[in-house]
Amino acid sequence: MASLKDIKKRIGTVKNTQQITKAMKMVSAAKLRRAQEAVVAARPYADKMADVLSSLAVRDEADSHPLLEERGKGKALVVLVTGDRGLCGGFNTNISKTAERFIREKQEDFESYELLIVGRKGNEYLKRRAGMEIAKVHENLIGTSQVSYPVGALLGQEVIDLYRNGEYDGVFLIYNAFQSAMTQVQTVTQLLPIVAKQVDEVSQVTDYIYEPNAAEVLDEILPKHIEVQIFRSLLESSASEHGARMTAMDSASKNASEMIGKLTLMYNRARQAAITTELSEIVSGAESIKA
Repeated sequence: MASLKDIKKRIGTVKNTQQITKAMKMVSAAKLRRAQEAVVAARPYADKMADVLSSLAVRDEADSHPLLEERGKGKALVVLVTGDRGLCGGFNTNISKTAERFIREKQEDFESYELLIVGRKGNEYLKRRAGMEIAKVHENLIGTSQVSYPVGALLGQEVIDLYRNGEYDGVFLIYNAFQSAMTQVQTVTQLLPIVAKQVDEVSQVTDYIYEPNAAEVLDEILPKHIEVQIFRSLLESSASEHGARMTAMDSASKNASEMIGKLTLMYNRARQAAITTELSEIVSGAESIKA
């Protein structure tokens, strides 16, 4: 059995760890509230823009802009959004596995796939997996502060330039969509070319009037759509990460409490055993003196 000193030292260590996990939980809870508000504010705009742009893809304009036209099935780019830090449960591992599974299941759709990874953790996981080609990695884009639109816009412009230059025939976006502090939904969506929405009848397709003309409007709104969708994915991923970390730190704090209870019980038993031993020695010594 461990000595009283060793058990007491372990109790102190676990208590110190518990203080850290409680503090991280509180920080994540505060950041989650702001991140959740940002996600809720961005969703209606992003959803409506996606709806409008997908309806354009079923009209005559589908071949009037490079971001709408269907290409061959050569090389595809997968934009994967992960985190830069750990201590958030299976947040990073789950989304990395989703990207790996997506590429392996869709091998027949394109000749090859390459990854553009946002976040250090996704790169650490996938660089060790066979068959995963990583084209570029962006670290600390999200960071510890609020996600800003310019970050999403720069990343979106980079993706657009790669697609326009003909380096890729398709672009997919994979991220954790925020549902609650305990639930993140691994989401896969096609960014480029913009896919047509499903309609039952031709009459359901909305008709649009372009001012000054269709070419100028599409050239302005299509890149903006890609930027907004990537910005939204960063917001969703940031909120999901804070929620996952808050949940993980809450579980860690509870586990620490249980461990402290068990160690305290062990300490009291060891202490009681030591006292009993000392009493037995004293009694034995007194008896020997009398004899």
